[in-house]
Amino acid sequence: MRALLLHPEFPETFWSIGPVLDLVGKKALNPPLGLVTVAAMLPDDWQLQLVDCAIRAPTQAEWDVADIILLTGMIVQRPSMMALIAEARSRGKPIVVGGPFATSVPQDFEAAGADYLVLDEAELTLPPFLDHLRDHGVQLRAEGQPAIRFGANGQKPDLTSTPVPRFDLLEMDSYDAMAVQYSRGCPFLCEFCDIITLYGRKPRTKTNLQIRAELDTLVALGWRGGVFFVDDNFIGNKPNVKKLMPDLQAWQHDHGYPFWFDTEASIDLAADLDLMAAMVRCNFASVFIGIETPDAESLALTRKHQNNRVPMLESLDLINRAGLRAMCGMIIGFDNEAKGAGQRIVDFAELANIPTVLLSMLQVLPNTGLWTRLEREGRLLGEKTALNQTDLANFIPTRPIAEIVGEYVDAYGKLYDPITYLDRTYRHFMHLGINPPFAVEPRPKPKSAPRRTIPQLLRALVGDLRLVRALIIVIWRQGVVRETRGRFWRYLWNIARKNPDRVTTYLAICAQAEHFTVYAAKIVAEMKAKLARSTPTAVFIPAAAASVPAKPAPTLRVRKGANT
Repeated sequence: MRALLLHPEFPETFWSIGPVLDLVGKKALNPPLGLVTVAAMLPDDWQLQLVDCAIRAPTQAEWDVADIILLTGMIVQRPSMMALIAEARSRGKPIVVGGPFATSVPQDFEAAGADYLVLDEAELTLPPFLDHLRDHGVQLRAEGQPAIRFGANGQKPDLTSTPVPRFDLLEMDSYDAMAVQYSRGCPFLCEFCDIITLYGRKPRTKTNLQIRAELDTLVALGWRGGVFFVDDNFIGNKPNVKKLMPDLQAWQHDHGYPFWFDTEASIDLAADLDLMAAMVRCNFASVFIGIETPDAESLALTRKHQNNRVPMLESLDLINRAGLRAMCGMIIGFDNEAKGAGQRIVDFAELANIPTVLLSMLQVLPNTGLWTRLEREGRLLGEKTALNQTDLANFIPTRPIAEIVGEYVDAYGKLYDPITYLDRTYRHFMHLGINPPFAVEPRPKPKSAPRRTIPQLLRALVGDLRLVRALIIVIWRQGVVRETRGRFWRYLWNIARKNPDRVTTYLAICAQAEHFTVYAAKIVAEMKAKLARSTPTAVFIPAAAASVPAKPAPTLRVRKGANT
C-alpha cells in the first residue's frame, strides 16, 4: 500500500511567526506530531510519503502514486483540510480523515467527501480500520453512501504502547523546533476547552523509557535545539511527571544537553518549587500558561477555578524567577464580562512582565461545556469559521460585539506597540532566573555530545550562519532604524551585565516583534472590516442577571517605567 500522509497548511496565526522564521531560514514552527505518530502505527510493508503543506504542496508524482490519502488537522486548518479533500476526490483517491477536529465534527468531513473517518485516538481506532482494509480492500465511497467510521466509544487508550513517531519522514531542517508528547488529558474543568472532551480528565502518560527512545531518535537524526512537549497540561499528572524528571535530566547529561524544552502547564506549577527546580535542571526554557482573564468572576463562570485559587501575579513572578520564561493566553468576551476587559488584560500583562501574550476573542469549540450551555440558550450563531484570532465571536455575547471588538483590537495595538513590547520583554529578562525561589544546584559537567555525521554537521553550520544573519538583521532594524534604537542598546547592555546567560534568548524574543507588530496591525484591520460587514446581533441578557446590577470590574495598578 502506498500512502500519502498530508498535513494541512496553517493560515497566518499568532503562532505562525512567519517573518521570524524567514530570518532563520525555517518554514514552520513545529512538525505534525500526530501524523508522524500515526505513521509509526501503520504496517511495515506500507510505503509512506509525508507532506506538510506548511512547507510545500504535494507534487503531481506524489498524488499519482498514492493508493490512499491520510489527512489530519486542527480547526484552524479547516480551509486547507477541505481543499485537500476536494483535491483527493477530484483525483479519485480514497481519503481517510482523523485527528481532533474530525473527532469533534465528523459530519463536516463526511459531507466534504471523506471515505473513512478514523476518530478519537489512533491507538484504539487505527487497528480496526487496518483490519477493515485487509478484509475489504481500499474503496471509494459510493454516491449517497456514508463514510465508514471507526470510533472508540468513549474509551481512552493506554499510551504505554504508543510507538516512537516516524520523525525520519519529516523535512526536519524546515522546522524551528521538534515536538514530543508525554501525556494526554487534563484534570480541570474549563468550560471553553475541548481537551477534556477529546482526551478526558484523567491524564495518561507514556513511560520514561518511551520518552528517552523518542529523544534518542531525534539525536540520531541530527536534531539539536528546541523540543516542544505538546501536552496541553504537562503537569496534569504530577506524580508521573516528577518520576520523569530525574530520567530526563540524566538523559540530557549523558547526551551533552542537546535540547532545550518548552511546554504548556497550569498555573499551579508555581506552587511546586521542587517540580520547577527539576524542570530547570532538565533545561526547560519556557512554559505557556492559560491565564484567560484577570477577572475573578469570569474565571469562576467559565469554571477555570484553578486560576482563582492562587494569586496569579505572584505565581507568574515565581515561575519567572525560577528561570522558566512564561508565556500566557488571554481571552476577551466571557459572559457578564464588565466593560474595559481589554484594558485590564493589557494592565495584567504589563504588571506580570509577560512579553508573549496570546490574546483571542472567545470562540465556542464544538462539544465543550460552553457549546452545550450556549446551544441550550439558543446563542450559537452557526458560522463555519477557522476560529482564528481574526474571526468574530461565533455566539451571541452578553455585551455589544462592537464594544468587545473595539477593546480587542485596542488591546492588541497596545500589547504589541514596538516600544511597549520591548519594555515588557526587558523587564521580564531582568527577572528571569534571578533570585530563584529554590536552591540552584550546579549542573554537573555533561558528557560529550554524540557524534554527528558530516551532512548533519554541515546542516548545523548552515543553521548557525542563518542565526548570525538573523541577529544582524534584528540589531539593525531595532537598534538602528526604528524608534526603539535608544532603548534597544540600553536594555541589551543591562541584560548583558545583569543576566548574561539570557542574552541570546532575550534577542530571540526581541526578534518576535518582527511578527507580532505586523500581526497586531492585521488583526486591527481585519476585525474592523469583518465587524463592518457583519449583521448586528442582540445582546444576550441572562435571566438571573437581568435585575442585578453588574459589579464593578477590578482595578489593576500599572507600574510606570521600564527600569525595574
